[in-house]
Amino acid sequence: MNKRHSRRNSGRRSTPAAIAGLPVAKNDEAVIDIIGMNHDGEGVGRAEGYTLFVAGTLPGEKVRVKVLKTKKQYGYAKLLDIVQASPNRIAAPCPIYDQCGGCQLQHMDYAAQLAWKRQLVVDNLTRIGKLQVLGEPELRGQQAAQGAAGADAAAPASAAAAGGAAQGIQVHATLGMNEPWRYRNKAQVPIGVTEGGLVGGFYARGSHRIIDMEACLIQHEHNDEVVASVKAIGRKLGITAYDEETGQGLLRHVVVKVAFRTGEMMIVLVTNGDKIPHADEWISEIREQLPSVVSICQNVNTKQTNVIFGDVTRVLWGSEVIYDYIGDVKFAISARSFYQVNPAQTEVLYGKTVEYAQLTGKETVIDAYCGIGTISLFLAQHAGKVYGVEIVPEAIEDARRNAELNGMSNVTFEVGASEDVIPAWKEQGIEADVIVVDPPRKGCDPKLLETILEMKPERVVYVSCNPSTLARDLRILEDGGYRTVEVTPVDMFPHTMHVESVAWLVKDSL
Repeated sequence: MNKRHSRRNSGRRSTPAAIAGLPVAKNDEAVIDIIGMNHDGEGVGRAEGYTLFVAGTLPGEKVRVKVLKTKKQYGYAKLLDIVQASPNRIAAPCPIYDQCGGCQLQHMDYAAQLAWKRQLVVDNLTRIGKLQVLGEPELRGQQAAQGAAGADAAAPASAAAAGGAAQGIQVHATLGMNEPWRYRNKAQVPIGVTEGGLVGGFYARGSHRIIDMEACLIQHEHNDEVVASVKAIGRKLGITAYDEETGQGLLRHVVVKVAFRTGEMMIVLVTNGDKIPHADEWISEIREQLPSVVSICQNVNTKQTNVIFGDVTRVLWGSEVIYDYIGDVKFAISARSFYQVNPAQTEVLYGKTVEYAQLTGKETVIDAYCGIGTISLFLAQHAGKVYGVEIVPEAIEDARRNAELNGMSNVTFEVGASEDVIPAWKEQGIEADVIVVDPPRKGCDPKLLETILEMKPERVVYVSCNPSTLARDLRILEDGGYRTVEVTPVDMFPHTMHVESVAWLVKDSL
C-alpha cells in the first residue's frame, strides 16, 4: 500500500548522501501511516513501501515526518505533526520526556504498553525461534496496540489453536504494576558543569551533553532529593565536575541507592582522584540534611572511559552496606552490588520463577547465573538444595553473605563459568531436577545450553531480559528434547521498551 507523501528539497537527491532509487531522501517531508513498533519502541511506517522508523509514534497513527537519515533498506525520520492520533496516545507526564532518552513509551497508555510488550515476546518467539504460540490470552481488560506486523506474526499460532492442536506455547498477558511510577531504587547521575555551576541529570538524547534535572518520574522520590542536596552542597563547597574532553575535574557521578522496605539509603561519590576537598564538611552536611542516608562511599575512577565505576571503593562514613528485602529474603547491598532496580516487580518475577520450578521441598536446583544470590535464595525457601554459579567473584562473596544473613544452609555458591562448573558438579554426582538461568542480554552461552541438554533436568526455567535471545535459546532447547509450556512477560521497567520474561520448559516425553 502506497503512503501519501509530499517532497521537499528534492534537489538534495543529487548530494553524495542520497541513495538512488529510494522514494524519499534526507530532509524530505512525508505523511505516512504507522503500522507497528520495533523493539526500541519506535514507530514503523512506510513511504511508498520504504520503511521509516519514527520515535514518539504509535501503531495506527497517520503522521507527518521529516526524513533524517536513509539506508538502502530503511531510514529514520523525525515526527513533525500527528495527522491522526492513536486512541492509545496520552500526554507524557514528564516535562523533559522529549529531551531525555531514559524512557521511550510515556506517550503510550500503560495498558497498551503491556499489550505491546507481550506482542514483542510473541513476535520474537515466532520469527526468531520458529516456535508455535497459542491464541491470544485473556488480556484482563488491556487494550491491544498491535500493528499489522504484530497481527501477522500471531496468525499462525491462532490458526494452530483453532485447529485444536495441543502443542504450542501459552504466552500470558504481561504482568504490570498497579502504580507504574517511581519504581527505581537506584539513580546513577552524571555530573557536569555549566556557567551556573555544578549540574547533574541526564545526557541529552544522542549526546554526552548533561542536562540538569531536578526530578525523574521513574526514580524513587528520595533519590531525587538526595541528588539535589549533593549537587547543592557540592556547589557551595566549590567541588569541580569531571570534564570528559580534558580529563580534568573531580566529581564524575553521584550514585544513590534506596532500600524500599527499610528506607535506608546509600550515596556513592564517583571521583576522578583519591582526595575529596572539604570531605568532612560534605559528609557533615549530607548527614544533617538527609537523615535516611546510612552509608556514604567513594569510588575512584581515573580512567577516561564511559564506565561508571573504577576499581577502588571505600566507605567515607557509616555502613558498608544497606539492607533491603525481596519477599521474606533479606539482602545486603554494597556500593558495587548488582541488585534489581524494581523491587516490587522483582518479587513478581521471582514468584513466577518459583511457580514454574514446581518445587516440593525435595528438589536439587542449579541457578546458572546466580549473581548475588537473589533467585537462588528465593528458590532455597522451597527446594531441598540449591547450587549457584557466577563468574564474578565479588558477586559470589555477596551471595554467600546473603545466604548467611538469612540463615540458609541449603545453598552452595561457586565462582566460575556455568559451562565449566556444572559439568564438574555432575562428575561429583550432583544431578539437578531443575536448572534456572537468568543470563545477560546476549543470552546463554552455547556451551551452557549443551550442558543443560546433557544433564537432562526435568524442568528448565529461563528468566530473560531480551526476547530475541530468549527465542534463539528456546529453539536450541526445544531441538534438544525440551518443550516450552508457558512464557509470562513481566514489566520490570514501565515506560521503557524493556521487557523481562519467564519461560517454563519441561522434558518432552514424546
